[in-house]
Amino acid sequence: MKDTLVVYWTATGNTEEMAKALAQVTDADLYTIDEISPEDTLKYDKIAFGCPAMGDTFEEAEEFFEWYEQLEYKLDGKKVAIFGSFGWGSGEWMEDWAERMSQLDVNFFEEPLMANEAPSSDDLENILAFGARFKSF
Repeated sequence: MKDTLVVYWTATGNTEEMAKALAQVTDADLYTIDEISPEDTLKYDKIAFGCPAMGDTFEEAEEFFEWYEQLEYKLDGKKVAIFGSFGWGSGEWMEDWAERMSQLDVNFFEEPLMANEAPSSDDLENILAFGARFKSF
């Protein structure tokens, strides 16, 4: 088992594309939320959580949040990053998620990583740079 995990849920495949690039550059284990339990997620020192939104809320990602809430208050001391794609809006849902993270006893990594729709070549460059920084975090 590696020390870094990239775990995600995707609706359209855009967040999956981000997760795969992030896992590759960080040399992380990569799982969807259906492939790993919240308890097994906690075995990692560094965790990058990925979830999309259709606008400014997570309402469409109920499956992810049911899974995530089982471990949210057990992340004490973990190094955590968040990422995801969105279909419209400005990514306000990520700001809300980052605010939730600020209430936890985690080592929160940078600002959330976002892509509007499918990651562009510029987005992929940002993902790789974000991942390189997270790897050495």
